[in-house]
Amino acid sequence: MNTQEFRIEHDFLGERTIESNVYYGIQTLRAIENFNITGTPVSSEMMLIRALGYVKKAAALANRDLGVLPAHIADAIIYASNKLINGGFKDQFPTDMIQGGAGTSVNMNVNEVIANLGLEYLGHQKGQYEYLHPNNHVNCSQSTNDAYPTALRIALYFKLNEFIESVNILQRSFVFKGSEFAHVLKMGRTQLQDAVPMSLGAEFNAFGTMLREDMQRLREVQALLTEVNMGGTAIGTTINAPSGYPQLVTQYLGELTGLPIVLAEDLVEATSDTGTFTLVSSILKRTAIKISKICNDLRLLSSGPRVGLNEINLPQMQPGSSIMPGKVNPVIPEVVNQTAYYVIGADLTVTMAAEAGQLQLNVMEPVIAFSLFNMLNYLTNACNTLREKCVDGITANEEACREMVMNSVGIVTALNPLLGYETCAAIAKEALKTGKSIHKIVVEEKSYITQQQWDEIYSVENMINPQFLN
Repeated sequence: MNTQEFRIEHDFLGERTIESNVYYGIQTLRAIENFNITGTPVSSEMMLIRALGYVKKAAALANRDLGVLPAHIADAIIYASNKLINGGFKDQFPTDMIQGGAGTSVNMNVNEVIANLGLEYLGHQKGQYEYLHPNNHVNCSQSTNDAYPTALRIALYFKLNEFIESVNILQRSFVFKGSEFAHVLKMGRTQLQDAVPMSLGAEFNAFGTMLREDMQRLREVQALLTEVNMGGTAIGTTINAPSGYPQLVTQYLGELTGLPIVLAEDLVEATSDTGTFTLVSSILKRTAIKISKICNDLRLLSSGPRVGLNEINLPQMQPGSSIMPGKVNPVIPEVVNQTAYYVIGADLTVTMAAEAGQLQLNVMEPVIAFSLFNMLNYLTNACNTLREKCVDGITANEEACREMVMNSVGIVTALNPLLGYETCAAIAKEALKTGKSIHKIVVEEKSYITQQQWDEIYSVENMINPQFLN
C-alpha cells in the first residue's frame, strides 16, 4: 500500500485507512459501510448540504464572538462552509439519505469535510485534526440534534419556494384556459350523472382556484419552518453551549440565509417534536390529492374520443398501444396520478416516523427528510410536466359540449322556478322513458312555456350565468 495515497484516522472504535484525496473522514466511511439502503446519497440533496453550511458558518461566527473559538479557527470554518454554501464538493457527501443515528452521519460528514477544507486553508494536511477538529471545532456548541433539524428546516424552506412557484405557474395555466373556454357551454355532472349546464371555462378556472388555495396553505406551513432549536445541543438543555449562544447563532442564521429565523421558546420541546414536518407532509399530500383529482377529471373529459365524453382534447404525446392502431392515451395525467399516489404513501411514512419519536429526540428524522425531499422533487416535476405537456395544449370540442347539453334531461332543472319540482320531475321521467327532448315535451307538446321563453331560458349566456326566474 502506498502510504501517500492513504491516511490513518481514528475514532473511539478504532483506526481506519482513508483515501488521501477525499475530504470526508472515518465517521463518514463507517456510514458508507453501514447504511446501504436507498442508494441515494446525501449529495442528491445539495440544498441540505448548503443548509448545513449555513449552520456551521453561523456557529463559527457565534463561537468566535463569544470567545469559544480562536479567530483563525473560525475563519477556516467560515471559509470551508462557504464552499458548501456555494454548492461545491458535491462528491464528498456519499452517506445514504436513510440512516440510523438521527442524522449523526450526515452531520459528521459535513464536519469532516469542513475540517479538512479548513486544514488546507490553514496550510495543513487532511486529517491533521490537532489543528482543526471535526468535533471540537466545527461542531463546537452543537449537537446533531440541533444542527441537523435546523438545516433540514432551512433546506425545506428553500425547496418549498421552488415547489410553490411550480404550483403557481400551473394554476395560472388553468386560469388562462378558464378564460379561453369561458364561452364554451357544457354539461356539469355530479355522481357522474348529468347535473346542470355550466361553462368549460368555469370548470378550468375552478382547477386554478383549488391550486391557489393550496399555495396559501403551503406558505403558512413554510413560515413554521423558521422556528429552530439551534443552541439546544443534545436534548434542548444547551449543554456545552456558552451563555447567549442560542440567541446569537440564530441571529447569524437569519442574516446568512435571509430567512426570518427565530429561536424556539422551548428548546426541549423543539428538539423532540417533529410536528412541523408532519404538517408540511400533510399539506403536500393535500396538494397531491387535488392535483390528482384534476388529472382524473382531465382523463374523463377527454375520454373517447368517439364513445366517451370527448369534451376536450389533450395533446397527443405518444402512441397508446402496442396492438391497437391509432390509440392515444392520456399519459401525462396518468403519470401525475401515479406521482400523487407516491406522495400520499410518503405522507404515511412521515406520520409513522414522527410518531416514533421517543423521549427527548426523534431518531427517525432521516427518513422524514428523505420522504419530504422526494415529495417536493416529484411533485415539482409533476406540476411542470402537467403544465408543459398537457394543460397548455388542451383544446375544447365546443360543438360536442353544446350537443350534450341540449340532449340532456338535466336542463329541465332550469324550469323548477316556473313549473315546480313535481312537474319538472314528470317531464324528466317522460323524456327518459320516451327518448323525447325536453324542448319537445315542454314547448311543442305541453305548451308549458313559449318558444320565446325557451330561447331566453336556454340561451348560452343564461345557462352559463343563470338568472333566477319567477
